[in-house]
Amino acid sequence: MDRIRLTLPTKPEYVSLARLTIASVANNMGFSIGDVEDLKVAVSEACTNALNHSMNPDSTYDLIYTVEENEKLSFTVTDRGVGFEPETVVEPDLNGKKVNGFGLFIIKSLMDRVDIVSEKGAGTSITMIKNLSTANEI
Repeated sequence: MDRIRLTLPTKPEYVSLARLTIASVANNMGFSIGDVEDLKVAVSEACTNALNHSMNPDSTYDLIYTVEENEKLSFTVTDRGVGFEPETVVEPDLNGKKVNGFGLFIIKSLMDRVDIVSEKGAGTSITMIKNLSTANEI
């Protein structure tokens, strides 16, 4: 099992570093181009949530990418933000109305598994998993 850890400032210009890292790791594992793009979108959404819910604009958030036996890629984005109650997030109305939770909806639609742990006032950790075998089945 290989792990890559990044700690990024809560500034939008560093989200691209998270995207480049996941693209490189996923490409080396053999994910398809489409699945690499999905992974980039998911990590972007998770990083954007970390930025938007940070309590301090000068703080950081952490990313951990884990390659497990070249069978699955998991990545976790952990912030020290305001936190929330994941079970209260409802699926968004897709009729163009602005609602909270749309980023999580996108993440869940792109990944094989999503786990969210959050504590009010302490932050949120979102773990996303994409299986290589599932990714390559047609």
